[in-house]
Amino acid sequence: MPLLLLILLLGTLAYMWLSRRNSTLTRHCRWRLDRTGGPNHYRCAACNAEMDTAGKPPRDCLRKAKP
Repeated sequence: MPLLLLILLLGTLAYMWLSRRNSTLTRHCRWRLDRTGGPNHYRCAACNAEMDTAGKPPRDCLRKAKP
């Protein structure tokens, strides 16, 4: 039984690590679909960055780095 719990714990931690590694969204980026710019036009609610995509919301932050 303890071996099964250890395997479950390691599997859960591996899943959390892999799902976090594949996401590049930051807390500050909140992409919203903006139909006024076109059918696939997205605008960030935090920094007003704009992007046209092929249907899926953007996953990268376009906020300019501070100098």
